[in-house]
Amino acid sequence: MNSKGFTLLEMVVVVIIISILLLLTIPNVSKVISSVDSKACDALTKVVDSAIAQFRLDYGRTPGSLMDLVNGGYLDADQTSCADGSSLSIVDGHCVHN
Repeated sequence: MNSKGFTLLEMVVVVIIISILLLLTIPNVSKVISSVDSKACDALTKVVDSAIAQFRLDYGRTPGSLMDLVNGGYLDADQTSCADGSSLSIVDGHCVHN
């Protein structure tokens, strides 16, 4: 008898254990990713609100759009939408995400 290898039953048990671990971890990882995207969008909204306040201090009026903030150097072009794809806009002098 050659005892250097694994039996088929041992391999099946290992594959089942790995499958169970993956089934337990994958849903948790996807929940964390969506939570991170939501928190990142909230943080970006606060950054844009700060840029709106700075624009208001400099010009004495609220910017008409996010492009006013980008053109004025208050925001980068990639700060006009969230990482999850939702867009940002200015409503009543504050940033909101749709």
